[in-house]
Amino acid sequence: MYISQELRKKNIAEYLLYMWQVEDTIRAFDCSLTRIRREYIERFDYTEEQKEEVIDWYGNLIRMMNEEGCRRQGHLQINKVTMQTLMELNGQLLQSTKFPFYNAEYYKVLPFIVELRNRGANKEESEIETCFNSLYGVMMLRLQKKDISPDTQHAVKEISTFIGMLSDYYHKDKEEGLKFD
Repeated sequence: MYISQELRKKNIAEYLLYMWQVEDTIRAFDCSLTRIRREYIERFDYTEEQKEEVIDWYGNLIRMMNEEGCRRQGHLQINKVTMQTLMELNGQLLQSTKFPFYNAEYYKVLPFIVELRNRGANKEESEIETCFNSLYGVMMLRLQKKDISPDTQHAVKEISTFIGMLSDYYHKDKEEGLKFD
């Protein structure tokens, strides 16, 4: 909860990846708040008040996952809305002539996106979703201490740079408002 609050303020891309990890963590504990409390939250050095806040937060997420039908897979509506916002911003940035560096970075990662889709990634998802899914997949491989090929490492480095730019523009738009043509 505390991490998500900080990430949402500082880096929307890291926030979204973190929230996907939280969804998977909840699933790993069978959407059981009792298990999350006992087996997960207790491992952290929280005050009793902080523990109660975190338990409430996880409880709300579990409730939403149940209500939204994403106990087994998929993402919470709050995360889908964030993704949609990033997809829309990406479109605006690409259509504008005021962001040539962003456009250049997009076209630099486009071959990686196409390759990921050709390898079996969901062809219906947006380019931004493909980027996030690749970043999340590699994050999971690293957590499992699995090998990542040099080609994949290179692709992820480029995709990270691109998504980092999108995240920076997201925050700039929230703080100052971006001027599109």
